[in-house]
Amino acid sequence: MSTYSSRAAESLITPVESWDEETLINSAQRGSVDAFNELILHYQSQVYNLALHIMHDAAAADDATQEAFISAYRALKQFRGGSFRAWLLRIVTNACYDELRRQKRRPKVSWEDFGDMEEEANPHLVDDGPRPEESLQQRELQALLERTIARLPEHHRTTLVLVDRLGLSYEEAAEAMDVALGTVKSRLARARREMQKLLQDEQELLPSRYRL
Repeated sequence: MSTYSSRAAESLITPVESWDEETLINSAQRGSVDAFNELILHYQSQVYNLALHIMHDAAAADDATQEAFISAYRALKQFRGGSFRAWLLRIVTNACYDELRRQKRRPKVSWEDFGDMEEEANPHLVDDGPRPEESLQQRELQALLERTIARLPEHHRTTLVLVDRLGLSYEEAAEAMDVALGTVKSRLARARREMQKLLQDEQELLPSRYRL
């Protein structure tokens, strides 16, 4: 099990009533390592899983996550408000694509890991134990969607993951990708349309959002 997936459950123990992100950020910017660690503990599952979606390799995702947190610590005083989550996701996205450019290969994205990114629904932590026939259908769907989403342009694919699967708002996705809000909306619309076109012959296997 990877470093971050094995520790992701720890983020469940933070009481909701004790969470004060703004105060933690302010303390971390003043040099509190404990405050920074609490922020990282809270978001590490989402950051790791985004890295895994992009890199499609647990070891590479661990490395990208570690690099992102180091970069975030160094740049923390430059954070000027807004969505801290989107800021972190932007850092890990940049770290992943920097590594992919170094490796001169494209990311491989598997729909198998595409689930709700909240910790309680993290696929690394939850085993729903589907029946054999359900498992077969899921594998067929996953294989179909993996082949299809891999055919999308890189930026459209990333937008689809951030908005449709991780549940970021358009504004957060724009911040995470460092693009204009209109760019997010247009990329997402194009990605959904292209997915529908590519999948129109397999509608019986599809989630309702991709049926024509």
